[in-house]
Amino acid sequence: MKPALHDIDERTNLTSSNKFELLLFRLGEAANSGNRELFGINVFKVREILVMPTITSMANASPHVMGVANVRGQIIPVINLPAVVGCKPNNGLAILLVTEFARSTQAFAVEEVSEIVRLEWQQVLSAEGQGGGLVTSIARLDGDAENTRLAQVLDVEQILRDVMPAENQDTGLVSDTKVTLPPGTVVLAADDSALARSMIEQGLTSMGVPYIMTKTGKEAWERLQAISTQAVAEGKTVRDKVALILTDLEMPEMDGFTLTRNIKGDARFKSLPVVIHSSLTGAANEGHVKSVGADAYIAKFAADELASTLAEVLSHR
Repeated sequence: MKPALHDIDERTNLTSSNKFELLLFRLGEAANSGNRELFGINVFKVREILVMPTITSMANASPHVMGVANVRGQIIPVINLPAVVGCKPNNGLAILLVTEFARSTQAFAVEEVSEIVRLEWQQVLSAEGQGGGLVTSIARLDGDAENTRLAQVLDVEQILRDVMPAENQDTGLVSDTKVTLPPGTVVLAADDSALARSMIEQGLTSMGVPYIMTKTGKEAWERLQAISTQAVAEGKTVRDKVALILTDLEMPEMDGFTLTRNIKGDARFKSLPVVIHSSLTGAANEGHVKSVGADAYIAKFAADELASTLAEVLSHR
């Protein structure tokens, strides 16, 4: 999938209105129902969509790793996504999704690609606590209609850690660097992935950084306003309680772009530093991060890099 430059620009500009594009695909029949459910991944994570190439089986590979593919001279591991989520393809695995995020490139074998849909993040609701450990959120594809189609947005970071634990060990989560916040303040963090939150918490704890963790941009925004109200009641400002905002980009209800714009556009909060911590890498995303007023951008997951970024941003606070 090689979109033209104007398509990339258009998709990047969607973030100015809390929108994004979701690539929908099917993995076959679900084990419990026999239905061919829809799954989704953010278009910005997808580098290419290919007809299934030749796969070379690797000795002693993980059960859900089909092997590797030679894609334009790059050797890329291929993951059997239906097997991971417990689906049974009817027509074999015909399509390969080559993805780039979180400092890595990998491919997912799927049964078929359906379509690309443009959604508002308000149409995406958290799936945490709904019984789907590999699903971060549920997208309502036809707005708020009662009978809307639903698509499951997979927690790809969790899948990679489950399927290829040796390549995705929890290294780099602990930093030897200590980060000092102004007395009485915390880092307010937001991430919708349970795995990502656990990794961030480990990293911040190793740095000696107190934090408040939230699950969505909307929750972080509401928590920030509540903290501000409490601060005013105590004769203080929000800066006396919050040192910095650390936010993911992809989150249900309100994404990190919108959260950042809200913060930087509010007189109460605009001086608070915002650091984007995301698996969405690439020049287009990093450029847009700057355009919404974020103070820094760092790709997941490396605690030492996160520590140095936090320290640098706080030094200008």
